[in-house]
Amino acid sequence: MGNVQIIVTEGGEELAVLPRREYDRLAAIAAEAEEDAGTARVIDRVKQEIAEGREAYLPAEVGRAIADGANPVRELRKWRGLSQEQLADAAGVSQSYIAGIEKGRRAGTLATLRAIAAALGVSVENFT
Repeated sequence: MGNVQIIVTEGGEELAVLPRREYDRLAAIAAEAEEDAGTARVIDRVKQEIAEGREAYLPAEVGRAIADGANPVRELRKWRGLSQEQLADAAGVSQSYIAGIEKGRRAGTLATLRAIAAALGVSVENFT
């Protein structure tokens, strides 16, 4: 790092002034480190899900359907081979409640979505 100037404020704080090119280089390194940290968090979450015996992945066709706008509860339920009634029973809600969520008429509370995710054996993050 060349051409760095240190300035001392009246309060004694030292500030570094550096060329824009050097700032941009350091910002890119920091952004890459943050991306790596985010990837590490995802890997840690998947390892935890595997350790807990939960599904840590989705089949590509399910992921694509959800990414294309399909309702995640419906797609995950169909992937698991469950009817709305079976999912409702497992999650402790009514079949009409599941239908409302799948049709977008109901958002579902966080507690209900957690129960549905548990019944499907997936993380609630799959619904977002």
